[in-house]
Amino acid sequence: MRNSLTLLFTAFLLGACLSAEESAAPRVAESTIPPETNEKPTIGGNPPPAVLYGEMYDFEPEANDSDGDSLSFTIKNKPNWAQFDDLSGRLFGQPSLASVGTYEDVEITVTDSKAEVSLRAFSITVSEHALGTITLSWLPPTANSDGSPLRDLAGYRLYYGRSSREYDHEIHIVNPGVTDYVVENLVADEYYFSATAVNASGVESEFSAESVRIVEF
Repeated sequence: MRNSLTLLFTAFLLGACLSAEESAAPRVAESTIPPETNEKPTIGGNPPPAVLYGEMYDFEPEANDSDGDSLSFTIKNKPNWAQFDDLSGRLFGQPSLASVGTYEDVEITVTDSKAEVSLRAFSITVSEHALGTITLSWLPPTANSDGSPLRDLAGYRLYYGRSSREYDHEIHIVNPGVTDYVVENLVADEYYFSATAVNASGVESEFSAESVRIVEF
């Protein structure tokens, strides 16, 4: 079953500035010997929220390290029906009817041996019934929260979950021209949605007003 839902952004905090005290703070002299630095790895991806029993669940996060360091992965709260590859971060498996239920707080972490970053914890529901979809659509913002024109919109982040303001799924959209998205693999339930906008510097707006939709079969 397909449902449609429109999200309207209400606030966009896409700017930052120094306070007078910060700007007047004394500067520390730079060292003539540059310190050894390490950039943290990055991790992203949109793990499917549900799978029909007997079918294959398969998710592999997108990870990168700008220093070129070797990466490895760990996982917390892995479902007992799934396998995990610590070299790629891939989580996969084929749950049986006995596995029907919800597996919460699954968390995948990547490390370059110096620093680690975790994907937002998520849940996986194994369903014995057909899965549904919800279509989200929105209007792109045109101004910052201070009223100035927004000229560097870079994308959006969509958040949703089955409890108000408790979002266990996050979707990154890196194309600012996209204004709709189909959320798939949803079991019959009530879902809460919110969204943010992101500028070219990675600054994220406040959450939009929350919207709710029910998937029924």
